[in-house]
Amino acid sequence: MTTESAASQAILSWYDRNARTLPWRLSPADRAAGKRPDPYRVWLSEIMLQQTTVAAVKSYFETFTLRWPRVEALAQAPSEEIMAAWAGLGYYARARNLHACAKAVVALHGGRFPATAEGLKMLPGIGDYTSAAIASIAFDEAAAVVDGNVERVTTRLHAIDAPLPAARPLIRRHVASMTPQRRPGDFAQGMMDLGATICTPKRPACVLCPLAGMCAARKAGTMEAYPVKAAKPAKPARRGAAFVAMRRSDGAVWLRRRPEKGMLGGMAEPPTSDWSIRGDGAADLTAAPFPASWVHAGAVGHVFTHFTLTLDVYRAEVAGPKTDDGIKTPDGWWSSPNALPAEALPTLMRKAIAVALPGAFGSLQSSPKRKPGRPRTKA
Repeated sequence: MTTESAASQAILSWYDRNARTLPWRLSPADRAAGKRPDPYRVWLSEIMLQQTTVAAVKSYFETFTLRWPRVEALAQAPSEEIMAAWAGLGYYARARNLHACAKAVVALHGGRFPATAEGLKMLPGIGDYTSAAIASIAFDEAAAVVDGNVERVTTRLHAIDAPLPAARPLIRRHVASMTPQRRPGDFAQGMMDLGATICTPKRPACVLCPLAGMCAARKAGTMEAYPVKAAKPAKPARRGAAFVAMRRSDGAVWLRRRPEKGMLGGMAEPPTSDWSIRGDGAADLTAAPFPASWVHAGAVGHVFTHFTLTLDVYRAEVAGPKTDDGIKTPDGWWSSPNALPAEALPTLMRKAIAVALPGAFGSLQSSPKRKPGRPRTKA
């Protein structure tokens, strides 16, 4: 038996005993009975899990599958409802691609997902990793599935000292050689679970690892040195302003829709200045969307994948559809206090409103923890 086949058998045996119970996975009894995973649930979980943890995704997955149990239902849903349900999960382009993909599956494939990685990659929002994961888990294609957990396991197993991202083609070749023709999806999930629970970034539990006897890094005592990562450039710090207008008569907040393309595309927001990764927006009253008695209420910060952003937050009370000065507000809508929590507001904008109007969301929850730069670290 080759080292690769021995490793794959060890992973499968370990997975049979230690597989995590997750909402999108079949139960052990269903697997034993030969049931196949639902491609829709596999796809939905994989899109949600990109750059986000399992703990953060569980409640979102359950909400989506209860509300839209089949891909046809998701395809027919209004985009505003999908964005609102996604709010707080981050990386909002994924939600737009999720909707576009559901529509494509229904329109082009009669509601059935393509059964190969190559076919899946033709759909919106599905790249190399996601196509391989869906193909292996849902359709038993022996595709090499490589996420952050699998990278860590593989670089330690073979002591790959080339830094990421340059090492990724070599990692993929090793994973491809280990992936068995039989049960490739269970193997992929076993590798992910091993990285999430045993072969962790710090203090890996090598004594419990099924690959301990084969692991080059363990033999050398250098487990935590892998994977080797290239130094990251410092993130630029950007500034801008947010303007939270409250209607005096009923406490409603003025919102508008961000452009479909660009940061936080298609999401709701109180008006903000023209900030971006490339430059600052105005942080003072020169960026106010309309004349009003604006008062500085504080500032909020947010960390995006490639930059950090600080918004100065201004608050004003206005009379209604027109401001106190009789100038009409720009295109948008008034969201009542009862409707505000359900709006498709990204976490950054919820923070801004909460600074301007304490108590607007009760106890504001922080956004899900996620690790930028690679698909699905899913600890």
